[in-house]
Order: sequence, then structure tokens, then C-alpha cells
Amino acid sequence: MKGVALTRGLLLILGGRVTELLQQLGDVALLTGRTLYHAFKPPYELRALIHQMDHVGVKSISICAIAAVFTGLVLALQTTYGLARFGAKAYVGIVVSLSMVRELGPVLTALLVGGRVGSGMTAELGAMKVTEQIDAMRALGANHIKKLVVPRVLSVMLVLPLLTVLADVLGILGGMVISQYEFHVDAHLYLTTIWRNLRLADVLSGLGKTVFFGFLIGIVGCYNGLEVSGGTEGIGRATTATVVTSAILVLISDFFLTKFFWWLELLA
Repeated sequence: MKGVALTRGLLLILGGRVTELLQQLGDVALLTGRTLYHAFKPPYELRALIHQMDHVGVKSISICAIAAVFTGLVLALQTTYGLARFGAKAYVGIVVSLSMVRELGPVLTALLVGGRVGSGMTAELGAMKVTEQIDAMRALGANHIKKLVVPRVLSVMLVLPLLTVLADVLGILGGMVISQYEFHVDAHLYLTTIWRNLRLADVLSGLGKTVFFGFLIGIVGCYNGLEVSGGTEGIGRATTATVVTSAILVLISDFFLTKFFWWLELLA
């Protein structure tokens, strides 16, 4: 009897967790649909969009730049050590550029922006929810999705590719510096191998990912902010959930997006 009761209890807990997960997925899907609908419906909130782009993009340049430079330094250092065993140090440029453009640049930038911007969105919207400012907007007849969610989601989608381009360039240049001064790889040879072997499809596949990453970061940050409950403690929990969830979604979606763009390249 105890075993049956324990099994039934575990099944009830599991069923409750599954039901809660499905409810959250449904709420996120509903928020996604409403966001896309209001994004294409006039009037457009251009001033709010520009403000959010400044907040997301300009204020994230420094952290993305530092991470990209040192990622390029480490990547070139490790790659050249390995290539030197086979007498292929001259190819370090194309290895570093492909790694940065196709994978490390987009993913690292998305993770950093997701941690900084996603948590900020959640905290800001959560504070508005707790202080009933969103309820006041509804009472005045304003659409909070149009005013608050759409500018934030679009700003991340627009700015993240630009930050990724910056990260790619700085990472490649960082790799060139360490290759030249540590392993005496000529800078002209380094850049020439990149110019001759790096394709436009490599760049576009990496930038294409960032648009999806930005959408995921924006939706997760806004959803958790709008669902905050429990006062200031709830804001803290929602902020933590945003950072963890956005990072996991970026890493998971990166695999499927890589497969998708690889399939498109095969078709082309």
C-alpha cells in the first residue's frame, strides 16, 4: 500500500509539473502571437524602439568587445599550438575566422546580451507589474504589449546582429595579434587566408542565428517580467529564471539553427 501511495504521489507531482510547463508554453506562444501581430500593426512606436536599441546595443558594446577580443586571443593561441604540430600555422586565420563567424561570435554575444538585457527587461517589467503600472496602462486604454513588449523584442532582434559583427571583427583581429607576436604568423598571410576562404554564406549563417536568438531573449525577458508575482522577491526569482532560460534556449536553438542553415547551404 505504501508503494502504491508513493507511486501515486510521484505521478501527481509529475503531472502537475507537466501541466504547469504546458501552461507556460501556451502563455509564451500567446505572447509571441500578440507581439508579432502588434509589431506589424500601426502606429509604430519608433521613439520607444530607438530608446531600447540604445539601451540594448550601445550599452552592451563594451562587454561584447572585451569578450570577443579575449575569445579571439585564446582561440588563436590554442589553435596555433595544435596546427604547429603539423606545420600548418599559416592556416590559423581561417580556423579562427570560421569559428568566430559561424559559432563563437553569435553564441557568446547572445549569452552576454541575454544575461544583461534579458534580466534587465524582466526586472523593469516586473517592477511595473508589482507597482500596478501595467494595470494603470490597461485602465487608460493603452495596449501594454504594443507599448512595452514590442519595442524591447524588436530592439534585441535588430541590435544583436550588429553586436555580433563587432564581436566577429574584434575576435579575428585579436587572433591576428596573438598569432603574429606569439607564433610569428605574418599578418598579411593571416588576413589573406581569411579573404580567400571565408564565404558570404559563413557570415550570413552566423548573423541569421542572432535574429532568432534576439527574439528568444526578448520574449523570455518580457514574459517573465509580465508574470512576476510576490513582490520584490518575485522579481529576483523571475530575473534568475530569465538568465537561465535564455541561456539554455540559445544553446539548444543554436544546434537546430546550425543544422537548418547547413541544409540551406547544401540546397544552394
